[in-house]
Amino acid sequence: MKSLKKAVVLMLSVIFVAALFAGCGKSSSSQSQAQGGNSLEKIKKAGVLKVGLEDSFPPMEFRDKQNELKGFDIDMANEIGKKLGVKTEFVCTDFNGIILALKSGKFDTIISGLSITDERKKEISFSDPYVMNSQIIVVKNGNTAVKGANDLKGKTVGVGLGTTSESVATKMQGLKEVKKYDKTTEELQDLLIGRIDAVIVDEPVGRYYISEADKKGKYEVLSEKLTKEPMGIGFKNEDKELKDAVQKAINELKKDGTFSKLSVKWFGTDIYNEK
Repeated sequence: MKSLKKAVVLMLSVIFVAALFAGCGKSSSSQSQAQGGNSLEKIKKAGVLKVGLEDSFPPMEFRDKQNELKGFDIDMANEIGKKLGVKTEFVCTDFNGIILALKSGKFDTIISGLSITDERKKEISFSDPYVMNSQIIVVKNGNTAVKGANDLKGKTVGVGLGTTSESVATKMQGLKEVKKYDKTTEELQDLLIGRIDAVIVDEPVGRYYISEADKKGKYEVLSEKLTKEPMGIGFKNEDKELKDAVQKAINELKKDGTFSKLSVKWFGTDIYNEK
């Protein structure tokens, strides 16, 4: 009887040790990759890619007079969805909390004129850059007091909350105030009525907004560019397979000329074939 008990104890010990080593065999990194694979599989199974964005960044993403989402990122996301064989669903979110919303699972990816920065790379992973962006200064037409960044000392500057524009402005010395806005349209409107002296904004967004028919001649873009920063698509760190699939789609869309067509449509020039 004792020998039987010993055999049972020995067998249980072997099973426990085997299970322990099996658990150690898959690192947290491997588990994360498995989760990423499941994310892509779930998207394909559901037939929907959920994209997070903030809907006031023309020409990247904005709402037209019919309240429909339009813009370069919207068209690009729909084309990516087609490549993946799924529909694209857009989830509008305040830009200031967009990375936290991605990490919490509110949507699968961020396609929202998102600049790739070292700080953001600590939180999420990115696709290769698909647009090169710069931060520019916009003033009200006729404002001769501000001709460059040095002239902003003692001035009130508007920026988007949680954007790289905010990061740039907060590092400037001598500003009277950095006023933060939820929407780009609001800060540019405040500039027009004199509540602020200048706006620091993403170049594609600023130039598109002030080029609209009802705004022509009301604003001026200064020649100085404050930064040079690439825009990319954001993913949760564990979603490697989804990221790879989206990157493959982007590469194909560049190669087949789709990106060039979208560039001409929204930027007025083919930024992918500039000499």
